[in-house]
Amino acid sequence: MSGHEQADLPSRLSAAHRTVDGVRVVTLHGEIDHTGKDTLRDALLPGEGTAPRVVADLSGVSFMDSSGINVLISAHQRLKDLHGRLSIAPQEAVLRVLLLIGVDTVLPRHPTPEDALNA
Repeated sequence: MSGHEQADLPSRLSAAHRTVDGVRVVTLHGEIDHTGKDTLRDALLPGEGTAPRVVADLSGVSFMDSSGINVLISAHQRLKDLHGRLSIAPQEAVLRVLLLIGVDTVLPRHPTPEDALNA
């Protein structure tokens, strides 16, 4: 595969973390499919000494399939078991998928990460 063909491939998922007032904010960029589900899971699930409240900023996610939805639901349940919470801030394309599946009835969703932090 040439360098040009590689540039045309869907973007890999990347995750950046920051903590705001004891809440871990995970900012995601790229596509969430079977190749990115492990990155998503690792980004959302708490590690030792990590805040059990997580806001997933999905504004940089251009695509999500059932792999991502399954990880969101699993992370939600795991955080709930730890007396924590997962909130999401999706952009329009991802929001349509979440609404279609009904994930918005399970996970708190907000227009922006800042709104999620203030909820």
